[in-house]
Order: sequence, then structure tokens, then C-alpha cells
Amino acid sequence: MGSSFAVPSSGGVHGQAEPGDRVDLNVKNHLLPSLFALLLSPILFGGCGEVDAVREYFRNPTPYEEYLLGLSHAGLTETALGEDWVQASEEAIRNPLVMDAPFQEEGFFPAEEPSALGYRFPLRRGQRLVVNVDLVSSGPARLFVDLFRAAPDTSRAPVPLLSGEAGAEMVFEARRTGDYLLRIQPELLRGGQFTVTIEKEPSLVFPVAGRTSRSILSFFGDPREAGRREHHGVDIFAPRGTPVVASAEAYVRQADTTPVGGRVLWLRDSETGASLYYAHLHELLVQAGARVNPGDTIGLVGNTGNARTTPPHLHFGLYVRGEGAFDPWDFLVELPTELEPVDVELGELGEWVRVAGHGQEIYLREQPTRRGPVMTELPQHTAVRVLGGVGTWYRVELPDGSSGFLAGRLTEDLADPIRLERLAHDQPLQAQPRADAPVMDRLPMGADVPVLGTFGDFLLVQSPSGRAGWMAQSG
Repeated sequence: MGSSFAVPSSGGVHGQAEPGDRVDLNVKNHLLPSLFALLLSPILFGGCGEVDAVREYFRNPTPYEEYLLGLSHAGLTETALGEDWVQASEEAIRNPLVMDAPFQEEGFFPAEEPSALGYRFPLRRGQRLVVNVDLVSSGPARLFVDLFRAAPDTSRAPVPLLSGEAGAEMVFEARRTGDYLLRIQPELLRGGQFTVTIEKEPSLVFPVAGRTSRSILSFFGDPREAGRREHHGVDIFAPRGTPVVASAEAYVRQADTTPVGGRVLWLRDSETGASLYYAHLHELLVQAGARVNPGDTIGLVGNTGNARTTPPHLHFGLYVRGEGAFDPWDFLVELPTELEPVDVELGELGEWVRVAGHGQEIYLREQPTRRGPVMTELPQHTAVRVLGGVGTWYRVELPDGSSGFLAGRLTEDLADPIRLERLAHDQPLQAQPRADAPVMDRLPMGADVPVLGTFGDFLLVQSPSGRAGWMAQSG
């Protein structure tokens, strides 16, 4: 039946087990309430046949799936509003924002239109992901948070991993190197201002107190004995007697003295089952069978065994069942932790602004950086809707629904009109800048209407009654 399925985890977050995870094999109580996860998979992933159908039978429904099932039971997935909500969910997965952690965005979900937001980022095996999402709304509102592993083949559906809601911290340790996807989506007709923070950290505590990865001076795979063997660990150099600490919650499987490793300790990681090997210790401070927590002192740095001719150091090894020795670098190396503060005017969230640059090229970019790929050039006075802030950039939506990032300094509000436009004939005021858009009002011939922005062949104007909308440019 397959080796893994989703299991509930603490903090209101549901988890999808990876190979090697410990799972509850009593599936009797999981089966019936989970069938709709399979039934709804064509809705979630456009009917893609690559969803792991067997696994879907053996997991509890996520908050997102429960909500979607409720929509289906109410017949809402057959309505235009429900279809738009499902389409927004799919679009967030198909076309996510590409970024890397640490990352923070403050954004806005409009309540009047179904929307969702996706982020795609790399994660290496041994790294731990920490996600926090908060929502501020005028009333009760749910915001669904779902983590997926992206399939290497883009034609395949992503693999669901964790699911929860805003307000519950999501923590995930990667068992595979690859790209991962985070989707956030509010329930129908609910919105508000959100903050999402995505951070990465090493999954193991650094094993030598007061040291960092800069003290690693010999690496996994380095040649030994004139190339006759390879180094199956990393060497962390520190003065003799420096405390050596437990890198994870574990129990001491072996405390011994050997000709090669000298005084050694073997720890078994209580969560992952991996074996942690500490060698060349000057002194052992725990015995076999002891339980230790991350950061507990278990020994002292030395150079016993075959390291007698080298300066004191800790040889640290990582062994994974079925794989043998594994490079511990990504499990230990420090990662950037400083979040770039949001430094744009957040009072503009959800509002329309316009491009303000004078005599310069202004670009909409895929990422909030000057080196981000260019999506399109924006003419001066182009109207854009502000949906988020990242650093000094706005995430904006154009009137045609496309979105990207625009430097905040290149925008201005619509308080002061660009000019007044005198109408030579009656004009329809339309809801969107396209010929077939619904007509909201009629603009009378001879009226002087303030022009607030532009998009293509349309002007964003304010009618004599005070309504803002779009009219075609004359001539």
C-alpha cells in the first residue's frame, strides 16, 4: 500500500510523512474520512493522474480539503464564485513567486474576489523550514496554509507535506533536496492583511559549543591515506577540552574507545533514526543508554585514536539507515537569518496607485530585486493595485490580472489627477479596461473628468458622481 501517508502533528498543522517517517499503521479510523481527498484530487490538480492515489486513501483531510469538501457539498464548486476560488488555488501552485528564505511579505487579500498566493523556494536535505503566517481581518476569517514538494517533472502534481491555518507555526525538516511550494489562501468572501515569514535553519545543533561551520576545516569526501579512502564526516577544530554537545534529541547507543576513533560516542536521533558519530573525544561525559537533549554537553574535544598527531578536533559523522555515511554539511551550516524589513507604505495595501517615474525605464519584475527577471516595461502613469510589500518593493497587480514586483519609490497615489479630459461625446464608464467589460455608469458629453491613471488604450477616470472606472481613450 506504500510506505507513507499524512499524519496529524502538533500546533494545528497536519503532516505528510516522508519515507523513513514513523507513521501510525492503524488506518481504520483514517480511511472513511479521507476518501474525499482522492475524490477531490481532480479538482485540486486539474485531473492530473500523477497524484499518489494510494497514499491519499490513508490520510486525514487537511483543513483546506475539509473546506473544499464543504464547498462541494453546498454546490458552490459548481458556481462561478466557487470555480474562481479553485482556479485561484491552482494558479498559485502553477505560477508561484520565486524566492529564497529568509523572506517576509506583508500583503492583502481582497474579500470581494477569490485569490491565493504561492511561493516557490529551494530547500536542501537537512535544512529545517519554519513558516509563520498571520491574518488581520475585520471579522472571523480562515487562511489556509499548505506546503508541497514540487515534482522535478512539472507535468506532475506537487506532493502535499504539511497543512494548517494562519496563526499556527509550521515546521518541516526536508528529507529531500529540491524545490518546495507554499500556498496561502483565504476562504471565500474573506480577506484582510497578512504577514508571511519563511525561514530556514540547520536541523542539527552545531556539535561543538561556541563554534560555527567556519571551524570545519576538513570536509566529507576529502581523501585519506593517499586517496585509498574518503573522509566520512567533517572535522571541527577547537581547543582541547571545548564542550561537545548533542546535536539532537537522542539516546546514547554506544560510548567506547576504539583504535581509530579513540574515545567515541554513537547517538541515535530519536526523531529521524539517524546515527550521529562523535570521535577523538578527550573525555566522555555520558554513558550508553543515556537520553540527551539538543545542546547537552556529552564530551570534550580531544585528539584520541588515530588523531594523536593532529590538533584537537571533533570528527562528526552522520549515518542514515540504508544509505550509510551522509555529508552532514547542510545539517550543520548556518544560514542567513536577517529578514529584510518591509520598508514601503503599507497604507497602500489593496489600493490603486500609478507609476510615477519621469524619463526613465520602469520594469515589472518577477522578484523583488533590481536583478529580478523583467516581465514587462510599464509606461508612466500605469495604474497598478498594491497587494503586498517586500523590502522596498511592492507586489502589484495590473488591471489585466498579471502581477509582479515594482519598486515602491516609483509609485504615487491617485489623489492628484494627471489632467482633466473633456469628453467630446458620451462615454461608458467600465469596470475593467477592456471593450467587453461591464458598464458601471455613463459619462456625459462635455464633462471634464479627472484622469487618475492609464492602462493600454484605456484611462482610469473619476465620474462626476465620484465613481472611479475605465473609459476608452478617444482618437
